[in-house]
Amino acid sequence: MEELRIAVVGAGMMGADHVTRITERIVGARVSAIVEPDEARGKAAAEHAPGALAFSNIEDAIAANAMDAVLIATPGQFHEPVLLPAITAGLAILCEKPLTMSAEASLRIVEAEIAGGKQLIQVGFMRRFDQGYIDLRELIVSGKAGELLAMNCAHRNPAVPDSYTNTMLIEDSVVHEIDVVRFLTDSPIAAIEVKHPKRNKLSPDHLDEPIFALLYTESGVLANVEMNVSVQFGYQVKTEAIFQKGIAEIGRTAGLNLWQDGLLATNEHMSFKTRFAAAYDSQIQRWVNATLQGKIDGPSAWDGYLASAAVTAGVEALTSGKRVEVDYAPKPAFYN
Repeated sequence: MEELRIAVVGAGMMGADHVTRITERIVGARVSAIVEPDEARGKAAAEHAPGALAFSNIEDAIAANAMDAVLIATPGQFHEPVLLPAITAGLAILCEKPLTMSAEASLRIVEAEIAGGKQLIQVGFMRRFDQGYIDLRELIVSGKAGELLAMNCAHRNPAVPDSYTNTMLIEDSVVHEIDVVRFLTDSPIAAIEVKHPKRNKLSPDHLDEPIFALLYTESGVLANVEMNVSVQFGYQVKTEAIFQKGIAEIGRTAGLNLWQDGLLATNEHMSFKTRFAAAYDSQIQRWVNATLQGKIDGPSAWDGYLASAAVTAGVEALTSGKRVEVDYAPKPAFYN
């Protein structure tokens, strides 16, 4: 196979961004199909994918042999109905986070993949492909700054749509830190606790935020995550790592600083699409390269399950106000 034919499932903001990315910047692949029940949305995305076929559901696309691989960019609650037929068809899969909305559903996906006999699924935790996180992991592993003790993480959005619910603070947002903290520390999240500071009165009425999610790893590292989705000024993701012999920081905005009229001004990102553009490009290109070799090159379905299990505990911590231990199923040998 010289060129990977990809069906993008879901043509909303994330899916449409991937369609453009694959068409304009990814080598060795093309968008061969767009699966989107909203006809207008599908047509808009197809304008950036010359020759792509349109389907309203994954089953019809599979029946038409329209692709070699599937990129799932629907909201998380719709992932499982796409994943299962794609696994059965033996298609390579890149599934945006979360793998599913619950630990139980993620285990079903894991069991289906094991039954198929081959790892097909890569989960879209793109922060693992961001150069800052890569550099920080290398520093941690090297031991040059001594042992990692703790992290202060900030995940800030200018605003969120009305469809964003309170539990999505954990399910849709803190899930990124849940995965990347485990990636950085090479240690599962053992427990989660959620603290509420003074509520932001500019937040939508149905949201109680910001929050501080305390992620306790099995290795003893504590990550304090500020989750703040009504911060107004821009989109910002930063991490400060506290070592025995120093402090490291990633995520500070790069670019022009302007000193004028007694003020310092720096442009900030307004969306994840620009903040992590290079990470998304790297993730997709490496997935394409690996798929052409019959492999995956990133977080597996098992990694997706581990994040889902921690999210389940995090939602309980959010609603109960208590520290909640994370319960994991035993790791199948299939993922060793």
